[in-house]
Amino acid sequence: MSKKHDKHDKHEDMPYRPCVGLAVFNAAGKVFVGRRLGGPEHVDATHSWQMPQGGIDKGEEPYAAALRELYEETSIRSVTKLGEVEEWLSYDLPGRIAGEAWKGRYRGQTQKWYALRFTGADAEINILRPGGGKHKPEFMDWRWEEIDAVVDLIIPFKRDVYVEVVKQFRRFAQG
Repeated sequence: MSKKHDKHDKHEDMPYRPCVGLAVFNAAGKVFVGRRLGGPEHVDATHSWQMPQGGIDKGEEPYAAALRELYEETSIRSVTKLGEVEEWLSYDLPGRIAGEAWKGRYRGQTQKWYALRFTGADAEINILRPGGGKHKPEFMDWRWEEIDAVVDLIIPFKRDVYVEVVKQFRRFAQG
């Protein structure tokens, strides 16, 4: 049996990385999307947009992780919670990417998604020096987007998760 085949078999047995995702709505009902700076899972310019997301630290509560990740990626702190997706949503990384992302330890991510209302001014958002400049930028650009448009902006292997998030959070898009 080849090594490549062994790696594929191992991929199926690998765990999912626990993660949070955030749909941050402004007062007009549009959602924050950021254009990723890079990473093995972003392979073209059209599908390099996503909503903020990130890993949950050991012992950390998911909602606390969501607020931490949002600040670390966008500098946003002025939010109120609107809702959450009750179930965890998961996606698998394609084989080549699974070997590169997170040092090859995970098959994909399982995510707890939250909807938040942004209550601050756009000037609070700082993707180039996020978290008060203490964190490495993850986004090169950002914008407010219609919730129904985000599914077409996301990398295809995350699309099913985004379809469910949009379905459950569309009600918050009413400004």
